[in-house]
Amino acid sequence: MKMQRLNIQLPAKLKAKLDAERIKGTSAAGLIRHLLEQHFKGKKAA
Repeated sequence: MKMQRLNIQLPAKLKAKLDAERIKGTSAAGLIRHLLEQHFKGKKAA
């Protein structure tokens, strides 16, 4: 599967929480992909 890039802006508090997850071993990209997959699960993409 070919990946596409996505740039987003986050509030400082949310970025700090994301950085805390990175320390635990979860990548930002992996977490965002997981959340998007869960959000769109069962929905047909347009």
